[in-house]
Amino acid sequence: GCYLGMTVPVLNEIHLTKEGTELEREVLTAYYLPGEFQQNPPVPMDPEIHITERAPLRVLTRVFYGVTTEETILREISLFWELLGSTDVVLRETFLVASYENPGVPERRNELWFICRA
Repeated sequence: GCYLGMTVPVLNEIHLTKEGTELEREVLTAYYLPGEFQQNPPVPMDPEIHITERAPLRVLTRVFYGVTTEETILREISLFWELLGSTDVVLRETFLVASYENPGVPERRNELWFICRA
């Protein structure tokens, strides 16, 4: 019953298939709760919505602009791997895509986040 507004970034957790050439179909989309709801989050009325507290993450990030399709995300992952070179510092199968603007914005700002290992 509460309007929480839109918070940014909107995070999409994506996973590569075992072959590493495609994205898994299941994507987790996460929104930050505004500060005033942090201590006492409202209970979601939709059973598909869950409130989850995520532990702090360390990430390596790279900005890219435009529409986030499977093709553009796979291209950005590949480009980021090229820039990083051979490393075991980050996970290789799970990534986050952070979007900072409305999906209708043609050249919207996004970030690809590589999650650092603990």
